[in-house]
Amino acid sequence: MLAPRTTPWPLVALFTAGYLAPYLLPTVVGRLDAGLPLTPTQAGAIGSALLLSSAAAGFLLASRVERLGARRLARAGLALMLLGYGGAALAHAVPAVVLGVMAGGLGSGTVTAVAATRIAALGAGPARTGRGTWSTDPHRVTTAGLLGVSALAGALYLTVPHLGPGHDRPLAAIALTALAVWPLTSRLPAAEVPRMSAAVRPLGPLPHRRHGLVLAGCMLLWSLAQNSLWGVSGRIGLDQAHLTEAAVGAVFAVALGAGLLGVTGAGALGPRLGRALPVGGGTALIAVCIALSASATDLTTFATGEIAWNAVYPVVLSYVIGLAASLDGRGRWAVLVGSASSLGTAAGPLTGSVLSAGAGFPVMGVVLAVGLLLVAVPLTLVALGRRAPGTAGTADVEVVAVPLDTAEAVPAAPERLAPAS
Repeated sequence: MLAPRTTPWPLVALFTAGYLAPYLLPTVVGRLDAGLPLTPTQAGAIGSALLLSSAAAGFLLASRVERLGARRLARAGLALMLLGYGGAALAHAVPAVVLGVMAGGLGSGTVTAVAATRIAALGAGPARTGRGTWSTDPHRVTTAGLLGVSALAGALYLTVPHLGPGHDRPLAAIALTALAVWPLTSRLPAAEVPRMSAAVRPLGPLPHRRHGLVLAGCMLLWSLAQNSLWGVSGRIGLDQAHLTEAAVGAVFAVALGAGLLGVTGAGALGPRLGRALPVGGGTALIAVCIALSASATDLTTFATGEIAWNAVYPVVLSYVIGLAASLDGRGRWAVLVGSASSLGTAAGPLTGSVLSAGAGFPVMGVVLAVGLLLVAVPLTLVALGRRAPGTAGTADVEVVAVPLDTAEAVPAAPERLAPAS
């Protein structure tokens, strides 16, 4: 009798822990500014350093998780999160806080790399553990992870304002989350010896080079604009809309819930609308939401802008990911576009802080909105230049799977890989 396939909760927990710091970025940056002798620009720079540190860990480890062992890497990442964020929460000297936040960012990126790699591997077949067989649906597990981090971040946005002032509260919450997730790592695999080797036959340079470069450049700017606002959204609510920290936290909690609805809606729509309309029209709608949120002077305007923006953002992002995957069946453009997006994400908080400090929040919003509208044009053109999902790039690569014990013998028949969509 086959063992029932269950949701891999250790991976969901790792996903939640790894993404918690970026989700809490507005309150982390806002409390650094309020609790330490830092200017808003300096606090935004620390937020950017956290994200850049996290992105660097992901770049370095994404292709090494299986060789080094998911369990070992996950525990190392959680330990860095606990020591880094926990140390930054206890510290009151700015250099110590910066070092702690960067160490914590490395931990977050390590944990995220493990979670993302293992979730993607589920699509190759069921993962067996001592307690049953894990589900083979990566999308289902990713959705569970998004639900987990959004729910936890929303709860913290509602709770942290009632725990008193200081930069230590949100950082301590992230550190304690890492500690809580640690016991679940026992169900992760150690370093593995692959049972199959893949003889990959390269078929020339990157395909669709012009489209790929345009998409990568656009996504860098696209992510930069999103996170420029997200990094200073807390200060907009507090300083310009004159809301309490509790009210701002409640808006963020509802906005994160709207993001979950966006993820669900994007999955339900699938390819029905094509790619050009969701990518181009959605980016234009995001630009309007950013300008509205940045100009908010009351609760209604601030909440409308933030909630609508967070609802549309994941919809557009899901279609852009599919667009990048369609450019190359081997996934090379998907990796490059994702890397460019991560760089934009990391630079966002500092950019938002510099723009808002120099010109004010409303002008910052207009600048970001105009930039997004300009980016929407080439994004739409790239989307129009690609065929519907599942119809392009199927001949980009051939992979021959060879058992290790017969690696020197005659290889099996080649199997074509269709691009992800």
